Amino acid sequence: MKNESTAEAPATSGGIGFFEKWLSVWVALSIVLGIGLGNILPDLFQVLAGLEYASVNLVVAILIWGMVFPMMVNVDFASLRHIGDRPKGLFITIIVNWLIKPFTMVALGIVFFEVLFVDLIAPADAQQYIAGLILLGAAPCTAMVFVWSQLTRGDATYTLVQVSLNDIIMVFAFAPIVALLLGVTDIVVPWQTLILSVGLYVVIPLIAGAITRKLLVMRAKRGETGDAAVARFSGAIKPFSVMALLATIVLLFGFQGHVILDRPLLIALIAVPLLVQSYGIFAVAYGAAYLWRVPFNVAAPCALIGTSNFFELAVAVAISLFGLNSGAALTTVVGVLVEVPVMLSLVAFANRTRNRFPAS
Repeated sequence: MKNESTAEAPATSGGIGFFEKWLSVWVALSIVLGIGLGNILPDLFQVLAGLEYASVNLVVAILIWGMVFPMMVNVDFASLRHIGDRPKGLFITIIVNWLIKPFTMVALGIVFFEVLFVDLIAPADAQQYIAGLILLGAAPCTAMVFVWSQLTRGDATYTLVQVSLNDIIMVFAFAPIVALLLGVTDIVVPWQTLILSVGLYVVIPLIAGAITRKLLVMRAKRGETGDAAVARFSGAIKPFSVMALLATIVLLFGFQGHVILDRPLLIALIAVPLLVQSYGIFAVAYGAAYLWRVPFNVAAPCALIGTSNFFELAVAVAISLFGLNSGAALTTVVGVLVEVPVMLSLVAFANRTRNRFPAS
């Protein structure tokens, strides 16, 4: 247990990095840059939009792989042998992530975009925004939860186990859940594109990450543990992951810049259900952990993984299913803008309430 408990420490020992800490700022700047370039160089963005095959934009696909791959290297499926060590936390995580979160997200989307905002948003646009919310709600966090866990001094082994287990579930559950919920909202589900997206953005990066991790462990430097080698590699490529994310956002807003300029309140409207969902899901998971007397170092990462989203996957699938110009793609990008400040506020709240939970 000792080795696994410290295995993740090197990867997150520095806390939240410079890029992650100011991610909302970089996203905001990328949005401004994208809008500006989209209005100055519209022909360039049209050419980039045309570079696609089987509903997959090739430029965006490369950028998404650049975002996702570094996260997948950190997933250690060997940690699953400890799946029974923290059963309460894993039970809450699975119930919240897969039986509550996707359905509350679509419910909030319907309430806000078809009822409360019905006079502000056209029905066709509302369906697109709801679709984007569904994609975010069905994709629990994979990578950033390591950061949130470290900031709350969460159990490293438990965090690794819950991420690995969620990734396995995601391979099989993401497409059916998304298809079910899109059907509920009367959106035609292109099954072939959806399955292709899961293969491209979950299965292939997951396999590539596992192979890379195994090679890094096997070829660790003399006197260096395998986990330290993985942490060193992940740290080296992490900036490229963030750059790929920001480049994707520039592209998205380059295509959607005219929408933002014409309707400056749109971003705020999309952010409202995302904020309600984030704080609501955290309250459910964290409250359940409190009532069940789960130790804090498990309760915190248990609640934070459900609150955070695998927004890279959501962005990629939104683009594949609905296109770069779609409202669904725009919604997933707003999810990126909202997530970091929300998660930092929840980390601070969790740390302030640490003493209300059992220590171990």
